[in-house]
Amino acid sequence: MFKQLWATKHPHAAHEDANGLSLRRTLGPWGLTALGIGAVIGGGIFVITGQAAANHAGPAIMLSFVLAAICCAFCAMAYAEFAAMVPVSGSAYTYTYATFGELSAWFIGWMLVLEYGVSASAVAVSWTGYFLSLLSHFDIQLPAALVSAPLDAQLRPTGAIANIPAAVLVLLLTWLCYVGISKSSAMNMAMVVLKTALIVLVIVVGWKYVDPANWTPFIPENEGPGKYGFDGVLRGAAMVFFAYIGFEAVSVAAQESHKPQRDMPIGMLLSLVICTVLYIAMAAVMTGLVPYQLLGTDEPVVTAVAAHPQLDWLRVIVEIGALIGLSSVVLVMVIAQPRIFMIMGRDGLLPPMFTKIHPRYRTPHLNTVITGIGIALLAALFPLDILGELTSMGTLIAFAAVCAGVLILRRTQPDLPRPFRMPMAWLICTLGVLSCIALLTAMTAHNWMLMGIWTALGFAIYFGYGYRHSRLRGK
Repeated sequence: MFKQLWATKHPHAAHEDANGLSLRRTLGPWGLTALGIGAVIGGGIFVITGQAAANHAGPAIMLSFVLAAICCAFCAMAYAEFAAMVPVSGSAYTYTYATFGELSAWFIGWMLVLEYGVSASAVAVSWTGYFLSLLSHFDIQLPAALVSAPLDAQLRPTGAIANIPAAVLVLLLTWLCYVGISKSSAMNMAMVVLKTALIVLVIVVGWKYVDPANWTPFIPENEGPGKYGFDGVLRGAAMVFFAYIGFEAVSVAAQESHKPQRDMPIGMLLSLVICTVLYIAMAAVMTGLVPYQLLGTDEPVVTAVAAHPQLDWLRVIVEIGALIGLSSVVLVMVIAQPRIFMIMGRDGLLPPMFTKIHPRYRTPHLNTVITGIGIALLAALFPLDILGELTSMGTLIAFAAVCAGVLILRRTQPDLPRPFRMPMAWLICTLGVLSCIALLTAMTAHNWMLMGIWTALGFAIYFGYGYRHSRLRGK
């Protein structure tokens, strides 16, 4: 039984299995880059940045973004090698199956549910804050019980009923993903262009009103564990890591790419570079417009802009840009998560309904509906605090596994064709694993407890269904 749990699946088998899943190839390098930017620019730049600056890093949130970007850069190189070598849907799950075996693949696949499904819920919760801010211009006030989670960060009742706007947003975007990736990709491209233009506008216009005095001291004096000082910078990096989640969502669309061996490394690395520059610039403007202590709100960009009467005209633009940006993130995550489930179902670890392809739209339609309903429920019931940090933890674990997997496959399958070969693999992959571990150490004991519960639930599903129905074991 122990040997069976660690049985690996040869990368060529992934190609053969993928041939039976006739998804439509409609994405080129620019479409994939837009997919990556669409997944990345959202909750991080519009919400998490302000909270991390106010509570942990101060103006040094810019340094936190640099640390998180370095970690992501190491991991992006590993993802690019795997994605070019195994150009099928499945992301880190597929790569782990080829290197660590079935049990580890299930574990990483379950972590990807946090990365894609739960992060979509977290971003939808962020969307509600900017939606309410926009409605306030028209003197429209929704009942508080219908726009917030019934549970707080400690899972205590809040008296609210549900976050209805967040759930409705997820369900509308789920319908868009149901009818086809070409339509959802075109919508994502339009949203990416618009929200990026709006972010650049905020940076350019806001820069004129930046007060450099707000950046002093750059690293505030430490006030306790994770609160300012370099410890706070690291804690801030662990938080804003959430802002980078999604660049590897490009790898999930491998089977819908024209030339995945060439286009996917371009899409991942280019989207990461563009987003890093925008993040650091936006963080500099936000912390320069107002003292960092004031940014711990549900809509920190609006808070920063509203502090300057000359920028009143920009507030509505920020709100619209945030709504578009956050919507595109949810859209990409709703595209990605069903494709992870589809590959897991193909391997027998989930029921066959997860592999069904719509005869007309060529999408995993049942899977998309199930995923969308699950994401909508999470967004309606849980606050951003829980969803955001659990997402970061799951993603860091998956990233570390991919970095280690590159080294293992270099040793076990040295002759496999590698259209993109990472330079200095031993150094980059080792640094990738270590940087992921460093960010994980900044998480709180409460988060680790929730992660333990999530992991136990995942293993219960695997041993209750996946172990008995595994196609690899049945061969």
